[in-house]
Amino acid sequence: MIDAVKSTGELVRLDLRGVKCPLNWAHAKVRLERMAAGETLELTLDDPRGARDIPRAAEAEGYAIVETRAVDGLWVLRIEK
Repeated sequence: MIDAVKSTGELVRLDLRGVKCPLNWAHAKVRLERMAAGETLELTLDDPRGARDIPRAAEAEGYAIVETRAVDGLWVLRIEK
């Protein structure tokens, strides 16, 4: 499932459950590129490889990882542009 909902002016949620790495990073990167500086992207993932690799890839692109947490078999990542 890929679902993006802008819930506030500064937080964008992207549900990437069911999307495997590296496609989940590709979707996240496209979304980040369309966001304004200072906004935060919250990803929900069920792919352990993506949960491991996305923070590294995001930092390599110059984004800041502000939160990573595991919740009931899912991972929630927050990335600031």
